[in-house]
Amino acid sequence: MGAKVTLITHTPMPEQTIASAAKLCYSPSSIDTIMDGLDKEKSESFVNMLSEIGHESPIEHASFTFGIEGVSRSFLAQVTRHRMASFSVQSQRYVPEAQFEFVLPPEIEKIPAAKAEFLRAMEEDQKTYDKLTDILKEKYYNRYLLDGVAESQASRKAEKQAIEDARFVLPNACCTKMICTMNARSLMNFFSLRCCNRAQWEIRDVADQMLKLCVQTAPALFKKAGPACVRGGCSEGKMSCGRTKEVRAFFKDLKEII
Repeated sequence: MGAKVTLITHTPMPEQTIASAAKLCYSPSSIDTIMDGLDKEKSESFVNMLSEIGHESPIEHASFTFGIEGVSRSFLAQVTRHRMASFSVQSQRYVPEAQFEFVLPPEIEKIPAAKAEFLRAMEEDQKTYDKLTDILKEKYYNRYLLDGVAESQASRKAEKQAIEDARFVLPNACCTKMICTMNARSLMNFFSLRCCNRAQWEIRDVADQMLKLCVQTAPALFKKAGPACVRGGCSEGKMSCGRTKEVRAFFKDLKEII
């Protein structure tokens, strides 16, 4: 299954909110009048000014909340390295992984022998997880019964305790889902790193989807967002992918949706 990103909510009028913060920094306006005159055109002017002078703190006042699903636990390990963000992730301690879904890397899928080996491994992981869950659940269930816990409650408590340890055999390919919130400044950094061709394919796909949703919501704010090469030279040095023209064309097309 492929990754799916949904923009759940965002700061109302994000560009106007950012413009009000910028206006406060550079004018004697009072809080009561700070929003006066901030129509779409004026708000875009403030946002463009902030981009030109590199004043980034006002854009932290706009935040965006995404639902992300169909991604792997490998993706989870990468995305949570972005510490200026909030994450709520479906727990493997509380949600049993019966017939778990998984992400099949495209390059493995292209090779029949590799795909067959990968699917065999997923099947074996499921069998081992189920077997461990059953063994541990029986142990905990009997213990709870001896402690006088009612059968139905003992069964629920035993399963929860069993899957805490059984989950250790689940693969990085195992699917997860999450809700993620970032402010616009953190998103700019995220897009610079994760929309780059050198980012791992799964997180790059998610980042591209997130950027497209952001551009639809706040086009002036995110018009220069993306990997470093869409704004200037490549920041990867000798590790560059060498496809600057192709990358610039891709993000030009991605943003031409308004």
